Amino acid sequence: MKRHLLSCLIILLAGNVFAQRATIDDTAKFLAGIPVKGPLEPLTHDPAWIDHARALDSAMMKKDYFQVRPIRAWMLANASQYYTSTNTVFYMFGGPDFMYANLFFPQAKTYILAGLEPVGQVPDLPRMDPAALRTDLNALRDSMHTVLQTHYFITKDMRADLTRPNLGGTLPILYVFLARLNCTVLKTTYVNSPAPGVKIDFTRDGSHQTLYYFKTDLSGGPSPFLKWCAAQGPGLSLLKAASYLMHTEGFSGVRNFLLNNSRVIIQDDSGIPLREFPKTWKVDCYGRYVPHAEMFGKYHQPDLAAIYNQQPPPSELGFAFGYHWQKENGILMMATRK
Repeated sequence: MKRHLLSCLIILLAGNVFAQRATIDDTAKFLAGIPVKGPLEPLTHDPAWIDHARALDSAMMKKDYFQVRPIRAWMLANASQYYTSTNTVFYMFGGPDFMYANLFFPQAKTYILAGLEPVGQVPDLPRMDPAALRTDLNALRDSMHTVLQTHYFITKDMRADLTRPNLGGTLPILYVFLARLNCTVLKTTYVNSPAPGVKIDFTRDGSHQTLYYFKTDLSGGPSPFLKWCAAQGPGLSLLKAASYLMHTEGFSGVRNFLLNNSRVIIQDDSGIPLREFPKTWKVDCYGRYVPHAEMFGKYHQPDLAAIYNQQPPPSELGFAFGYHWQKENGILMMATRK
């Protein structure tokens, strides 16, 4: 009789555990390969999740050595006033790349990321079919492969990877970055204005911060999205692997927005062309300018090349930045208002 009652109690307790929904923060940690308790804890014993965690641990260890620590050290040495600033961060064309927005500007109160990738969703993971969850975890790593191995996403690959019916879109990736950067996710809210997106409230080191991701087309002139962004400024802006879009008049609206609403713009050569910075801006260059011979060759900047051909040339950067993934070919431009 006692054994029967004990068995019933165990079944009841197990049922209560799985009846509970996992917290958003535990969900983020689980997707990031970080052990959790509660409803998700049984899933962390699955060999597929263990492999997922090991793969992310390995990738993040390399990322920390080659990118995280060098970028933080560089910012403290060259741009400490922006590294510690609480101003809003604009990361246009960044997609779900919260990691780099946070590396350069870790204390910002608000981050605004924009891209063409869908927002997506994260379902109640304990209720997912185990086989589907295993497949989706593998696909999640695939979608992050290039940014973890180099330092940027490849847009065409992301469009194929982020259309999964369960763990689809940018939200799972944002959760992974938040968890791996030691953030605690408090609340996630879908928004429809000024564009379809998601708002994530989180804390880090006791400070409350907010991350927005919007799915929006940044081509054309002024837009309701850019008007909304202007009300959140002044901003600290980051541009990385931006496909040289703002070298064309088709993206003059977002280019002018950044020039009018930024205190600083940190970018590679694929961002705003040097010739477009007004005389009221000071542009400091670091690293090397290695022209692109393939699809981006037409965006070569002779005026930028002349700066890098000076003697002595700009100081070394020490980490990869831009479309060249080797650290010795990293290029960074820091534009500040005079």
